[in-house]
Amino acid sequence: MTSHQSPIRYTARLVRAVDIILHKRDGGALSREEIRFVVQGATDSTLPDYQTSALLMAIVLRGMTAEETTWLTEAMVDSGVRVDLGDVTGRKVDKHSTGGVGDKTSLVLAPLAAACGVMVPMMSGRGLGHTGGTLDKLEAIPGFRIGLSIEEMKATLARVGCAMVGQTDRIAPADKKLYALRDVTGTVESIPLITASIMSKKIAEGIDALVLDVKSGSGAFMATEADARRLAGSLVSIGNASGVKTEAIVTSMEAPLGRAVGNALEVVECLEVLKGRGPGDVVDVSVELTARMLVLGGVAADRAEGERRARGALASGAGLDRFRQIIEAQGGDPRVVDEYGRLPSAPDRYVVKAPRTGYVTTIDARLVGQASVALGAGRDRVDDRIDPAVGIVLAARPGDRVREGDAVLELHYRDRSRLGAAIALVERSIGIGEERPVLGPLILGQVE
Repeated sequence: MTSHQSPIRYTARLVRAVDIILHKRDGGALSREEIRFVVQGATDSTLPDYQTSALLMAIVLRGMTAEETTWLTEAMVDSGVRVDLGDVTGRKVDKHSTGGVGDKTSLVLAPLAAACGVMVPMMSGRGLGHTGGTLDKLEAIPGFRIGLSIEEMKATLARVGCAMVGQTDRIAPADKKLYALRDVTGTVESIPLITASIMSKKIAEGIDALVLDVKSGSGAFMATEADARRLAGSLVSIGNASGVKTEAIVTSMEAPLGRAVGNALEVVECLEVLKGRGPGDVVDVSVELTARMLVLGGVAADRAEGERRARGALASGAGLDRFRQIIEAQGGDPRVVDEYGRLPSAPDRYVVKAPRTGYVTTIDARLVGQASVALGAGRDRVDDRIDPAVGIVLAARPGDRVREGDAVLELHYRDRSRLGAAIALVERSIGIGEERPVLGPLILGQVE
């Protein structure tokens, strides 16, 4: 079928997946029925992975209209159940990031918002490509259960004000399948696919409001600010149209956020933030997102008040105490809050040193993320096992002055056979110049 022909209206008897693939490959707009056929087939595995993957690639290359994106989101929501959180008192507010390197703010803001009185049912995902995933970080905590049933999630939410969970088989199961395929088939960077993936989970989980952190830069799936704003607009539009009050900020992901990249390493950094001594960039983004959650949750009149309350929960230790409660409520070892040695730790270190004296001008987030995956902190294939202990620590950040031989990055590794590829990537990530670089803002804008 060529792109100028009228869309085919398929019946259950006549539909062929290959015709839908060809239709999108040639630039056609898919019908609601075609989209529902594909989503159902992916969900119940009647559509082979190779055909699903082919269609995903066609969507990446050809795009989708706003109407197609809405239908895709709707079909993915309807592939499972919609959670009813009406019996949990208070407004339910979630946060979601489009993915970055060292992007660990969920582990900070969820307990902060809960400590301030917002109900936070947080349904998160695993790492995609070179970016880390909230679930992978949480599972670095010994015993932590992300696979709660809907009933367990609601009970945990009522008890501690927050539940940090993965998708169950009942909530947007189509997304769970498509998410895993996109991760390993080079089909992540698509505004329609990202929109449907994020919003299907959020609409299905029964929340009242959502705050989004849309990343822009080398380490993000949206490399330019213009693309990030388009994605933010798509997400906000579908969220609001579905009855979920949604707003977004656009943040920079040119360099890793914070100093730790890797699952257990990032958990430690989050605990340090909650103890009032973490990196300023992690603090600032976490507080901005928390403040917005408090306004949408009805416990702060405006963002200024929200920021004061969020910073107060940091300073008082209330956020740290709430994180301890969340860990214990979900089966994890709460002693990790004070005893970092209970978290997985890689046995070996390799230090990447500055090749000359000067200012660090860049530490490319994408290359650092890829290096972390090469060490075993992420996945190349759907069934890859993650090593929660490995990762990378930034000894220097853009803007810092270093002398020749100073440590810039420290690689935490277990398998020496993986080290060479990671070293080659991180060495390319580092830029050093004679003049201190002018660093851009961390928060680039907002979409409401």
